[in-house]
Amino acid sequence: MRSVLFLCTGNFYRSRFAAAVFNALATEADLAWRADSRGLRLTDANVGSISPLALAGLAARGIAAEAERLPIAVTLADLTAADLVIAVSVDEHRPMLTQAFPDWAARATYWQVEDLHLTPAHDALSALESEVRRLVEQLHSFSTG
Repeated sequence: MRSVLFLCTGNFYRSRFAAAVFNALATEADLAWRADSRGLRLTDANVGSISPLALAGLAARGIAAEAERLPIAVTLADLTAADLVIAVSVDEHRPMLTQAFPDWAARATYWQVEDLHLTPAHDALSALESEVRRLVEQLHSFSTG
């Protein structure tokens, strides 16, 4: 089983949503990949295990939330164990990754899905879903082609 690691800032909203959507779609596609998520800069601002906005977005798509857990900060071991690392915002996360794990900044894939202060949840979650669907299709094509 191969793995993708989604990164966002707090591991509370975007990366958690992306991992849950990926895992649901990968299961549907019988894809031998599994996703997990981590945060680059956890803060006390995120209260609880996962954003209610992410939970609502998953429920609207008929996707069950992953097992409840608190946000987790990314470690070098997490990065090393992943076959693919995706940070959900190039502008926000490339500098964080460069500062914390300089060797990984150029190895990660970056998307452009911004946090709530820049993009409404509906738009961000739709963008994440589109990116995840595209990724699952690419991985499925690669594994069957």
